[in-house]
Amino acid sequence: MTDLVTKKKWDKAAKNFDFMAAKGPERRWAGFKKELFSNMDGKVLFLAVGTGLDIQNFPSGKDITGIDISSAMLEKAKNRADTYEGNLDLIEMDVHDMPFEDNSFDQVYTSCTFCSVPNPVKGLESLKRVLKPGGEIRMFEHTGSKFFPFNLLMDIMTPLSKKVGPDMNRNTVGNVELAGFEVLEVDNLFLDVVKTITARKPL
Repeated sequence: MTDLVTKKKWDKAAKNFDFMAAKGPERRWAGFKKELFSNMDGKVLFLAVGTGLDIQNFPSGKDITGIDISSAMLEKAKNRADTYEGNLDLIEMDVHDMPFEDNSFDQVYTSCTFCSVPNPVKGLESLKRVLKPGGEIRMFEHTGSKFFPFNLLMDIMTPLSKKVGPDMNRNTVGNVELAGFEVLEVDNLFLDVVKTITARKPL
């Protein structure tokens, strides 16, 4: 069953999402995302495609299923998806309640997603279910920090930030491990806050 509270939050955020993200963060991290997404291969699941800002960073000619809990976000993503030179399907869907069969995808990708999934470990377990054995999840995420004063500031900000968007203090690497993935690599791009994570579903 779709989490209607989360859906409503992101439907509301869709109106101003591009204004908040496209001019700054997306330009700043585009090169890192392109490098991460360049590894796309086989049947790919992209979680939380949002308004489609990441589509411009996808390599061409791939077979990608993009899902998002927000119909308002997906409505904005349609035009960007139409320009993609490959197979890109957009589907409204809650990661906690995906109808895909077990072992359906070769790879899973996320982009600034697991700061916002309400139950991150269960969400990751759901992704692991639909990923083929030995398949990889590759993530571009912002997370909490181990270092003072960033950790304190993120703890203070999170009760407010999560009402309109992401939690600021998530331990996403730890959640990936708790979900049963084998973490292969963590690459810190800005301190220990912005990072890429590569993990594998055990054989």
